[in-house]
Amino acid sequence: MTTLTPSPELAAALGATLVVMPAYNEEQAVSAVVAEVLAAVPGASCLVVSDGSTDATAERATDAGAIVLQLPFNLGVGGAMRAGFRYAVEHGFRYVVQVDADGQHNPRDVPTLVDALSEVDIVIGARFAGEGEYKASGPRAWAMKLLAFTMSRIARTRLTDTTSGFRGAGPRAVELFAAHYPSEYLGDTVESLVLALRAGATVRQVPVAMRERAGGVPSQNAFRSTVYLMRALVALVISLTARPYPLASKDAPVPSRTEATR
Repeated sequence: MTTLTPSPELAAALGATLVVMPAYNEEQAVSAVVAEVLAAVPGASCLVVSDGSTDATAERATDAGAIVLQLPFNLGVGGAMRAGFRYAVEHGFRYVVQVDADGQHNPRDVPTLVDALSEVDIVIGARFAGEGEYKASGPRAWAMKLLAFTMSRIARTRLTDTTSGFRGAGPRAVELFAAHYPSEYLGDTVESLVLALRAGATVRQVPVAMRERAGGVPSQNAFRSTVYLMRALVALVISLTARPYPLASKDAPVPSRTEATR
């Protein structure tokens, strides 16, 4: 993916962007990832949500220049992201981009996601859309393809990577997620996307390349990843039957950072 040279409009949008990193015991990688974000995304702020970490994640993130929220116990990615969205609303950020704290997401792609948010409510950084060499195989690949097919029908646009954790949210989605972001297991990927789509949000994907972990231990091995995705199919069915929430009008005013912090 070609790195964007920010236009005045994109530069202003980046200045209103909060990059949120859910982090659980990521002391080995988090400082380098925070530094990379702050260097690659001019004007953006970086919030690390230390999700009940028992190591030095919070200290390393603070030293690297991030804002840090320390959760008293582990809530999972969904709970950490809901805290991040609430922080964004309370402090007047218009855009939120989720980035993994382990270094697998390239911060240079963040401006591309934010740029796409000028036209849609949610942007997904897709690993299977022409960039990089990331591949899945076996039952895991079958489950991901089934999820992608189903979600594409719901979204009325082609989606190839609905379980990607590298995604951005515009003003209407930020407000929705601050109030209703699913915090249960599996809520941070498929369920959150269904919630937004059923509320009337628009979505698009952009191609990204994944990188190797910069440190720490993966939370999922091959077997657990397959089980995760199978459960995601169940979560999809459940989320489709849940009560839909309203989405703010496109004409509704969004508080500026100055107004929100008065």
